[in-house]
Amino acid sequence: MQFFTRDLAKIIGQLSSEYACLLVTGARQSGKTTLLRSLMNPKRKYVSLDDLDERKLAKQEPATFLALHGQPILIDEVQYAPELFSVIKMAIDNGAAPGSFWLTGSQVFSLMQLSQESLAGRVAILRLPMLSQHEIYGEGTSSPFLVDFNALATRTGQETDLQGIYERIWNGSMPAFVSGRYTDRAIYYASYLETYLSRDVGDILTRFDKMLFNDFLRAAACRVGQLLNIHNLATDIDVTDDTARRWLEILERSDVIFYLHPYFNNLLKRTVKQKKLYFCDTGLVAYLTKFPNAETLAHGALNGAILENYVVSEIRKTYLNAGREAPLWYYRDRDKKEIDLIIEANGFLHPLEIKRTLNPSHCLKANFSVLDHGAVP
Repeated sequence: MQFFTRDLAKIIGQLSSEYACLLVTGARQSGKTTLLRSLMNPKRKYVSLDDLDERKLAKQEPATFLALHGQPILIDEVQYAPELFSVIKMAIDNGAAPGSFWLTGSQVFSLMQLSQESLAGRVAILRLPMLSQHEIYGEGTSSPFLVDFNALATRTGQETDLQGIYERIWNGSMPAFVSGRYTDRAIYYASYLETYLSRDVGDILTRFDKMLFNDFLRAAACRVGQLLNIHNLATDIDVTDDTARRWLEILERSDVIFYLHPYFNNLLKRTVKQKKLYFCDTGLVAYLTKFPNAETLAHGALNGAILENYVVSEIRKTYLNAGREAPLWYYRDRDKKEIDLIIEANGFLHPLEIKRTLNPSHCLKANFSVLDHGAVP
């Protein structure tokens, strides 16, 4: 089984020397626990709230839980005991040392909100994405992606061809599968979805139809790289718009999907306001849409959209792995002028087109002119 050095490790070490509490969030099986345990020294105790006895104690007697286990400590799946946050706050206010509390959780937005409310100014929050292509195939250090041709020319890694790219897309970026720990891809993703539906979704929704939610996931996967139309998505599986909206919120909260928001300013008043939908793992998209292998995917109806999903996701990871929010948008107006991706950096907007072609032409950048006034106001 292959072990991957995670780009976020350096940031974790730095922040742990400055903050008493560090919270690492991310999707289920993104590698949060593996990463933090690999960085632990022998003095740090590990406790998982998947253990029902530990969870009960943490919920009912959080002060006793912390006193019993001491510091420094790594508490896994902390979302199961939000009662701990107020006690951790008291410990920090009483002088807890930097690095005293490492926390992980897979309900991203609820945990971020809870920690910011309870531990404002006391906690460093990081999001660990699935494996990046740099972590799997690259060399040297990683940095946020910028449209800097000199910097891009120095990036190194394992070269591949078009078919190789679709192999990477089809395999996805979940550490447990990419590392070779599991070899049957279909069983792995089926098990992942069952665990996700039973635990992450089940923790949020007390009553829901698993098969219908799975159908909803599949319908969403068929729309990667598209403008989000909640009504059409709801109609496809015969649920209400409110149900579809709620289920999309759950998928985003648990880092299964993410959005690109439209870029607009006072000079660009004709832009559409819809978000574009992407999945955090392209392997999950390929599994849900039932492509049996990478070759079929490369020649299938989804080949362009999933390639765009792959590129946007990888660029986004370079920012998350540096502990930063990704300054990414897209552009589309009522005249159907579109730019796949816009990166804000150094006071400027950098447009990118993502196309599968061996002979890119100048017409691909024809719409870039809409940003002639696009220096960040």
